Amino acid sequence: MQTITTPTGEKLVVIPLEHYEALIDAADVASAEKVAASVLSGEEELVPASVVKELVEGGNPVRVWRRYRGLTARDLASKAGISPAFLSEIETGRKEGSVSALKRLAGALKVDLDDLV
Repeated sequence: MQTITTPTGEKLVVIPLEHYEALIDAADVASAEKVAASVLSGEEELVPASVVKELVEGGNPVRVWRRYRGLTARDLASKAGISPAFLSEIETGRKEGSVSALKRLAGALKVDLDDLV
């Protein structure tokens, strides 16, 4: 290891490449373990590629998440405290839905509001 002090007083360290690569590998492992722990604890959720694809391709987020959660439109409307007709209008894009309604839908779907807008 070599220490270098720059003209501004900043200290830099030079290490062998294999040591640097080992540090990077250790950081990658630690990061992967953190993600795995948050998935196992239920704090984070893995979403299937098919769901992501449908969202990326422009599928209505409320409908995509509802189907992924295995809910009927009537069940979701009931859980969110809105009418099935209003939910249908949101899912088909005829209405955007109020912030309040979208928050209730997000809660019922167990997603962040950002996932629906």
